[in-house]
Amino acid sequence: MPLQNSVPARNDLYQHIQYIQKDFTFSDTGAKVIGTLPAGATIVRPMSGLVVNTVFNAGTSNVIDIGTTADDDLYGTDLSGTTLGFVPLDENVALTLTADTTFTVTPGLTGTAATTGAGKAVICYILPQ
Repeated sequence: MPLQNSVPARNDLYQHIQYIQKDFTFSDTGAKVIGTLPAGATIVRPMSGLVVNTVFNAGTSNVIDIGTTADDDLYGTDLSGTTLGFVPLDENVALTLTADTTFTVTPGLTGTAATTGAGKAVICYILPQ
């Protein structure tokens, strides 16, 4: 049974790595909400980031930011959308959250309009005991 990923913050009550994720495509503009993590959650950085399923082909820039509603590139800045595969988060910031935090993914496609591109933003986390 899938878990709901909308506000309020979720907890599936097991001691294992949990995640929130959001699919997006080249036609999405602006920030998209991935989901909300609860205070005390710790992000598992090596498992969190961007999965590029179809390369983005905008004329000038094909980057994706992953952050929060307060700072859209806090965790991932200008992650490349031009190569298939996984791109991990690249910012060294505090990974344990002090408050419920809403995460976002923001495609930054510029230049000639893209005609392809699909990805998934993934934030893996563990909860405090």
